[in-house]
Amino acid sequence: MTPAHLKGVARVEQAAYNYPWSQAVFRDCLLAGYHCIVLEVGGVVTGYGIISIAAAEAHILNLCVHPAAQRMGYGRMLLNALLARSEVSDAEMVYLEVRPSNEAALALYESAGFTRIGIRPSYYQAPHGREDAVVLAITLRASR
Repeated sequence: MTPAHLKGVARVEQAAYNYPWSQAVFRDCLLAGYHCIVLEVGGVVTGYGIISIAAAEAHILNLCVHPAAQRMGYGRMLLNALLARSEVSDAEMVYLEVRPSNEAALALYESAGFTRIGIRPSYYQAPHGREDAVVLAITLRASR
């Protein structure tokens, strides 16, 4: 992801979420040095992933595919790219939060080997107050 992608990334975010990140938040992720990847299909930003890696831990901050392109394997491709980046950076654990109402995302993460390790109460903004987050984790290089 480069600054040139930010408008397209923000468009995907707005199409996918009721409470989207602003373009400024994505810019700040780039400036902070997070690993930010973008998926383009036919020259159009279709998805992206953002991961923070420090010490032996990684945290997936955002992974999104435009609703019109979901269920085509793009989310799994982005997730695999973020996990590969984590391994190359010597992360041993990867964490993320997801809304319990986001059943498709939960299914993706669990099929990739993530396990539920907790709940963050009132983590997300929701139409009628707040929604909890399911905290997921995966151990990388488990055989080492």
